[in-house]
Amino acid sequence: MQKHIETLNRRLAGSSADEVLAYFAQQYGGRIALASSFGAEDQVLTHLLQPHREQIGVFTIDTGRLPYETYDVMDRTNQKYGVNIDVYFPDPSDVEALYKAQGINGFYDSVDNRKRCCHARKIAPLRRALRGMEVWITGLRREQSPTRESMRLVEHDEANGLLKLNPLIEWSEAEVWAHIHANGVPYNRLHDHGYPSIGCAPCTRAVVPGDDIRSGRWWWESPEHKECGLHRKE
Repeated sequence: MQKHIETLNRRLAGSSADEVLAYFAQQYGGRIALASSFGAEDQVLTHLLQPHREQIGVFTIDTGRLPYETYDVMDRTNQKYGVNIDVYFPDPSDVEALYKAQGINGFYDSVDNRKRCCHARKIAPLRRALRGMEVWITGLRREQSPTRESMRLVEHDEANGLLKLNPLIEWSEAEVWAHIHANGVPYNRLHDHGYPSIGCAPCTRAVVPGDDIRSGRWWWESPEHKECGLHRKE
């Protein structure tokens, strides 16, 4: 697997996001999907994927605690592209067990509690969504956080046993927004109110200009813990 990943990274070095997606659509059509949270980067990818809709699917995970604005951009995205993006929900028995174990907001009490919440609401549904897939696409960018600085265009997702493709890994935040505005791509209105990174409503808050763009996520934790487990490195 690692040799194959190195070959892909060499072959696609210097390629544009369009070229990368076209290559993977041809090579992995029907076995590749974008996991979208409707953040700015995912919206760019949804737009770029339109020529490859038959080959590359798009899905999202509704944790049950998303902000209203995320549902709003989901609706506008479906309307703009004439699609109904697939939605995966947590298993109700997992959420009920979580509530009994730590209450409704127990994720604030410890990193372990928060990770158990992320697992029930995000990771378990993600694993269901990825069944049958060989590649999943993410909107990760290297400059987003200290935990993402070493990420590459193509990686091995050991936790899910498949390839992870990061077509925007080299993009800057300015490039993301230039693409959105130039192409009329729908975006989450919370981005206009100081939310550069948006997850569940209780775990996301606005940041001041100049702050780390991930600092509003799980703000009560130190930076090295600021991942939900979806992008955990083994």
